[in-house]
Amino acid sequence: MNTPGTTPQTRGRAARKRVPRSAHATWLPSLDRQDPVAVLERQGRDRLPELLPIRYGRMSASPFAFLRGSAAVMAADLASQPHTGLTVQLCGDAHLLNFGLYASPERSLLFDLNDFDETFPGPFEWDVKRLAASVAVAARENGHSDDKAHRSARAATTAYRTAMRRLARMGELEVWYESVDADSLLPLVRSARHRRRVQSSLTRARRRTSLQALGKLTEIADGRRRIITDPPLLEPAGAPDMASLRKIFSDYRSTLSEERRLLLDRYRFVDAARKVVGVGSVGTRCFIVLLTGRDADDPLFLQIKEARPSVLEEHLPHGPYVHPGHRVVVGQRLLQAASDIFLGWMSGPQGRAFYWRQLRDMKGSADVLGMSPSDLTAYAGLCGTTLARAHARSGDRVAIAAYLGGADTFDQAVADFALAYATQTTKDHATLTAAIAAGVLRAAPGE
Repeated sequence: MNTPGTTPQTRGRAARKRVPRSAHATWLPSLDRQDPVAVLERQGRDRLPELLPIRYGRMSASPFAFLRGSAAVMAADLASQPHTGLTVQLCGDAHLLNFGLYASPERSLLFDLNDFDETFPGPFEWDVKRLAASVAVAARENGHSDDKAHRSARAATTAYRTAMRRLARMGELEVWYESVDADSLLPLVRSARHRRRVQSSLTRARRRTSLQALGKLTEIADGRRRIITDPPLLEPAGAPDMASLRKIFSDYRSTLSEERRLLLDRYRFVDAARKVVGVGSVGTRCFIVLLTGRDADDPLFLQIKEARPSVLEEHLPHGPYVHPGHRVVVGQRLLQAASDIFLGWMSGPQGRAFYWRQLRDMKGSADVLGMSPSDLTAYAGLCGTTLARAHARSGDRVAIAAYLGGADTFDQAVADFALAYATQTTKDHATLTAAIAAGVLRAAPGE
């Protein structure tokens, strides 16, 4: 909380007294730390039970996959530690795989955060620590030494700190308009082989549109275009779900700006299906909707995803939004340099909250688990820079920059934490696989 008469620099330096930058190096599980499997099972109580084995199957694949799906576990761990009190709109799940490519409304290909299910106001360092930990886990999974894993994790935090200090010197509009162009990826890649892979990723992302999805996700049946069936990952919406989706479509429409409502009204509802997405999200209710515009070759795919309370909410003061879908949409708009024009929210059957967005809009991600130490270090730095830009839009960037300072104390400490938490993640992953082996949890192939 800001004290009258204090400056941002003063508040930042005062936070150092509460939580010295070197203190971030420590990770020791609390004596009352919950069993990670119990945390996951509690999350699953209100999810579709038939899909939970897919979630556990995906998470059991590796420590990196486990970390991706266990944001709730890490949120509780971060909450057990002292925090700076320097609040930003957190992504809430700044895992390395939650950064990627997408198209701006102007059709430029941008690099940014791309998952906001857990977004919530909280201390800036929670996102930084999750990013750094995911880098360390990825490095170990790639067979990199701990020294190289530490270097890559440190690159993410150093990039965050230096970007935040640069942003602190910029004006408000300059910060708001700041973005990371996708072409920034290529100069970071040293090896010719990985440069070709990045170029290929950019090309694939530019092709990932609704028109491409039309050929991949639909077929003609009885003279009508329908979404294909690929159970259990993609299944036709039943009659009750279809009726509900048609009904709530108008409620979603009302959350868009007037010009975007006009655009949406040019499309016709054709079909819908239930789709399994992600890792941590598996088991939540998610649908895709096919609409057509001018004709059958003018498609628009929208994704409807259930919005649940953020995993951060039980550990932090109440946020400004009661509706979880509203929270996700506003968080995404705050954090991303440019957001999907069809982003909206509404309530569905039984009062469940949902948000809507385009299913494919030039989206793409990096092949993190195929990176060399130098490429992972460079990519981690890009993600750190991107995270700082996102935080600077909502938080007191001057106070955060003052806290971080010009030395690398924070960078080194968070990298130390990242390696220690990577070890914890390996142990937690082993706990999950043991529960599956013992029959406590059932796992299914997650492809």
